[in-house]
Amino acid sequence: MEVGTGLRTIASDRPATETVERLESAIVEAGFAVFARVDHAGKAAEVGLRLPPTVLLMFGNPRVGTLLMQDRRSSAIDLPTKVLVWEDEDGKAWLTYNDPAWIAERHGLRTANKDTGKAIAGMEANIAAIVHQAGGESAPAD
Repeated sequence: MEVGTGLRTIASDRPATETVERLESAIVEAGFAVFARVDHAGKAAEVGLRLPPTVLLMFGNPRVGTLLMQDRRSSAIDLPTKVLVWEDEDGKAWLTYNDPAWIAERHGLRTANKDTGKAIAGMEANIAAIVHQAGGESAPAD
């Protein structure tokens, strides 16, 4: 991860397509709703351009997201939670997501507030577990 970007990236030990399917399953198993699936590579192909597999899943829990938006409405720009599965030039799949602590800092969320702090901590734990389940046993790259 580049310093200051707020991104976390982990390697997947599976192909991108399988990683996306595992990610979606892990999200649902964790009790979250999948709000959208954006296939950037598919849309690129529709206009005659080539892009390696690049899929964004947007998911969340309205109870948690609403708490953050009630604290600072601007946090809605970074919600719902997003995880990007992408393939590099060597065919290796990766998962990238916004660090919830970075989101809190970016928007000046009052993490000392019991509800907001608990929501951010829960997001951090849940997202990390979900992406690691989807990616397999690979070590973090960030």
